[in-house]
Amino acid sequence: MKVNTMMRGIIIFLCILLFSAPLFAAEERLKLSTTTSTENSGLLYELLPPFEKKFNIKVDIISVGSGKAIKLGENGDADVVLVHERDYEDKFVAEGYGVNRRDVMHNDFVIVGPAADPAGISKAKSAAEVFKLIAKKRAPFVSRGDKSGTHSKELSLWMKAKVKPSGSWYMESGSGMGEVLIMAHEKGAYTLTDKGTYLAFQKEGKINLSILFENDPTLFNPYGIIAVNPARHPSVNYLMAMALIGWVTSQEGQRIIADFGKGKYGAPLFFPDAIKSPR
Repeated sequence: MKVNTMMRGIIIFLCILLFSAPLFAAEERLKLSTTTSTENSGLLYELLPPFEKKFNIKVDIISVGSGKAIKLGENGDADVVLVHERDYEDKFVAEGYGVNRRDVMHNDFVIVGPAADPAGISKAKSAAEVFKLIAKKRAPFVSRGDKSGTHSKELSLWMKAKVKPSGSWYMESGSGMGEVLIMAHEKGAYTLTDKGTYLAFQKEGKINLSILFENDPTLFNPYGIIAVNPARHPSVNYLMAMALIGWVTSQEGQRIIADFGKGKYGAPLFFPDAIKSPR
């Protein structure tokens, strides 16, 4: 009798454990490595929650420079990457680390600095000329210095200007876009930034910098999203990575991107590329 009672107890316990297992199951998670501009601008906090609700998943944002974001994908430490460095992206796919790259959106880089514009860059006719003037005047300049997409663009502009920046006027921060903008504000310095992060920080009163040069074709700033290749890293959450790619390039996701910033900042911060006219 005691044995039967004990067995009944064990069976009841196992049944309770079996049927309550979903209550204790770990929440499904997706690791997104991305450039700091998508987080600093606030875009991800509009774009991801509807996806998380729709698919009952939590997206863990790893916000670093584009180079580091792609490296995380190469190492299998992310499931999907969202970045803005096309050369790095193409290499990532060509070497078999990433699959199914899709265009997502774009904005532009702008060169910002103190309204007084001590280097006179607002009169320049090209981005390369801007960098020549800054170097000639030895005007304070804050560089990302972090192998990000923005840093890569900056280095290409110094190269076009035939200038190798060095000296106390040239400050390499090793920081994300938001921190660099605040540093430039505090030091009365110039910097290169994506327009989205600049508008967000300026409108929120975190910085007081002026856009002094923009609309050069070399300052175009496109973003792409790529799934980490499950053949290279079988442990990645490829199914949900593809679901996220589908979401951000869907009509609904592209509409969120198109509308982001209009109400709060008075202008869109990004422009959708997967679906050109999402309305």
